[in-house]
Amino acid sequence: MNIILFGPPGAGKGTQAKYLVKKLKGYQVSTGDILREEIKKDTDIGKKIINNMNEGKFVSDEIVNSLLKNYVFDPNKKGKLIFDGYPRSLRQAKNLDLLLNDSNQKIDHIFFLNVNKETIVKRIKKRKVLEKRSDDNIDTILKRFNTYIETTKPVLDHYSKNSNFHEIDGTLEIDEITRKIEAFLNV
Repeated sequence: MNIILFGPPGAGKGTQAKYLVKKLKGYQVSTGDILREEIKKDTDIGKKIINNMNEGKFVSDEIVNSLLKNYVFDPNKKGKLIFDGYPRSLRQAKNLDLLLNDSNQKIDHIFFLNVNKETIVKRIKKRKVLEKRSDDNIDTILKRFNTYIETTKPVLDHYSKNSNFHEIDGTLEIDEITRKIEAFLNV
């Protein structure tokens, strides 16, 4: 089963993805993790990524799409992908559609975790203390949230027409969100 978890930074996509990976024996495809790994390796791509992240910008679709292709075409991961925060743009959504089609796969469920800005700020402050992520400062997060709203609206429109699209109140407690997702998955 391939699943997309969709929502603004700090919506809880990663938390739900980790749960689903364990529950469904799947593979988390977190562009954030993939990008942070490139940064850690200190590659040229990693340096471009850190500059974009620090400015509150999204990393270019070309970079993200090329890094993502390896996951989609991995035969061990086929039909077991949990996309965490991807796609973020209409171009990425169309790229994912092509990659899945070319690898003879589809998306089974799309979960949109809808969260307001105030909740995001609270969560990011808490996450910054707990996880000590370098990209978790409030100014950067607010820029990323605003960019998310602008860039992701077309993606939301693209997916919301699908019968497998489910909007969930992302301000609920983690366990409540998990139960709502499970109800759609029948697990």
